[in-house]
Amino acid sequence: MTQPRLARDTERGRYYSDPAGGPDLVSVTNVLGTAIAKQALIPWAVKLTVEHVLANLPSITLRLATEPTTVVREIKTVHRDAKDRAADLGDRVHAAAEAHILGAPIVDDPEVAPYLGQLKLWLASWNVGLDKHIEATEITVFHRRLGYAGTADLLVWLPTGPARRMELWLIDYKSSATRPAKSVYPENTLQLAALRYAETVLLPDDTDAPMPRIDRTGVLNLRARSHALVPMPADRAAHRAFRGLLEGTRWLHAAPSSYSALTAPADTARPIRKAA
Repeated sequence: MTQPRLARDTERGRYYSDPAGGPDLVSVTNVLGTAIAKQALIPWAVKLTVEHVLANLPSITLRLATEPTTVVREIKTVHRDAKDRAADLGDRVHAAAEAHILGAPIVDDPEVAPYLGQLKLWLASWNVGLDKHIEATEITVFHRRLGYAGTADLLVWLPTGPARRMELWLIDYKSSATRPAKSVYPENTLQLAALRYAETVLLPDDTDAPMPRIDRTGVLNLRARSHALVPMPADRAAHRAFRGLLEGTRWLHAAPSSYSALTAPADTARPIRKAA
């Protein structure tokens, strides 16, 4: 997502500053990134690297004879460059979505336009009135007691209750150029639960308001040619699981990066003779 207000990047990942003067609060995405190993990234990185090598095999073979170090370095960056491009696209999609919801000017970006078009289609399919049904967009939430903070992409009223009763949804946008529109990750539930059960909403003037009661949570997957709202069970059980990851993250961030090796005492360093 785009850099939220009051958020800053540190050597331990993203933290939020507290306008009230309290300690910095670790971001929800920082917790998930620190405590959850994304196993799918390894085969994805291998696949991208192999595809790049095969597509450029003649030139790579030719260059290996004269500049092997440069070639290897370039190959090693293939998956990182792809990841950075995907993250940049996600940031731009989030920025365009926020601007549309707020009625603000939108940057002309041909790559982002199809994703924004899918958001507009989704809003129209649910008859969402921007002035009537949008509760908030890109809003910062704090849980000072537990020590974390995050940013909710969208709070919106949808007619999903019994007899089409309006319910307040907390929705997180996810954009991808390759994944199916209905696909989600388990940790998406933990992210939504952390935001849902935050205690405080930070208003634009840096004052506090109580977190509103959320009825439903979900991921709104935006693709260039499709979209899907996937409900997620971000309940109290998921929040307890997030709190466990939060505790682990806090320990990891405070742990030393290295430890001193243990040296044997001098009088035991001599070889021990075997008995005759």
